[in-house]
Amino acid sequence: MVNVGVIGATGYVGIEIVRLLAGHPGIHITSVVSQSFAGQKISDIYPHLKNVFDMECESLDIDKIAGSADIFVTALPHGVSKEVIPRLIEKGKRVIDHSGDFRYKSVEVYEKWYGIRHEMPHLLDMAVYGLPEIYRERIKDAQIVGNPGCYPTCTLLGIAPLLANRLVDTKNIIVDAASGVTGAGRNTELAYQFCECSENFKAYKVAVHRHTSEIEQEMSLLAGEEVMISFTPHLAPMKRGMLATIYANLKTQKSTAELIHLYREYYRGEFFVRILGEGRLPETKHVAGSNFIDIGLVVDKRLNRVVVLSALDNLGKGAAGQAVQDLNIMCGLPEETGLGAPGLYL
Repeated sequence: MVNVGVIGATGYVGIEIVRLLAGHPGIHITSVVSQSFAGQKISDIYPHLKNVFDMECESLDIDKIAGSADIFVTALPHGVSKEVIPRLIEKGKRVIDHSGDFRYKSVEVYEKWYGIRHEMPHLLDMAVYGLPEIYRERIKDAQIVGNPGCYPTCTLLGIAPLLANRLVDTKNIIVDAASGVTGAGRNTELAYQFCECSENFKAYKVAVHRHTSEIEQEMSLLAGEEVMISFTPHLAPMKRGMLATIYANLKTQKSTAELIHLYREYYRGEFFVRILGEGRLPETKHVAGSNFIDIGLVVDKRLNRVVVLSALDNLGKGAAGQAVQDLNIMCGLPEETGLGAPGLYL
């Protein structure tokens, strides 16, 4: 049994981590930290956990919580981790972090897109990008895992086989992606209120969304050359789920069947990546509540262009579920442990 602490446990990502770990056979949660709800039972804040997980939330006291856990999962806003992670590392702890602070190779790129100073550049060399299907071997022994964003996970797994096999032109890749409202976190801003989101579909942060830089970094590493993309995120009127549509021009003629075969070979043995057959396309309904990502594709022969569609749960494979998958790897457990349940569908 591995002892794990959760810091930032009462946001949407944090509570999903708690829900998954509460039923995990190889993990024992030793502390749940929440500055806003310290002293309250987490099951009073989220009643669906009553009689399942009733631990009391506590305020952040690194010296107190560090002694009880080997690994910490942090679900804190960008920049806030500077008050927490360095001290955990000093105490020999391992960390899975959900902010953008440890996803980047370049401090300059991070500071440009996030608009804040990076306070922990000395820790970047020990950080690993937490996408298991690409960095599994490095995650095993990592001291810090920077859990990817939901948009990058959905996009990168959707296009990775094409970039790795040098099959597409890297100069004109377009990504349109739509996320459920939980992607904004437990947010009380007007834009995320029911009457603003319900029966509405809108784009936001067009050409300036910070995840663009994260996607470009990892695409460039896959392609072996600098890649820049056109990325447009959308807010969809649903609680959880994400669908990315990726357009890329093929360098040579390929059929839909050929590329599906390529994808199945690339992701052979990957339990959480489901490649759909020809004529089938992913839907958020099939993955919401799970750690699966469904990928389908179509070749537009008129334009010699491939259109890839990928769907995942932005709180699952796009955040908390992927963190638990990383945690399993770090603990030497089978990756599907505690994560094998299918999507909710209804």
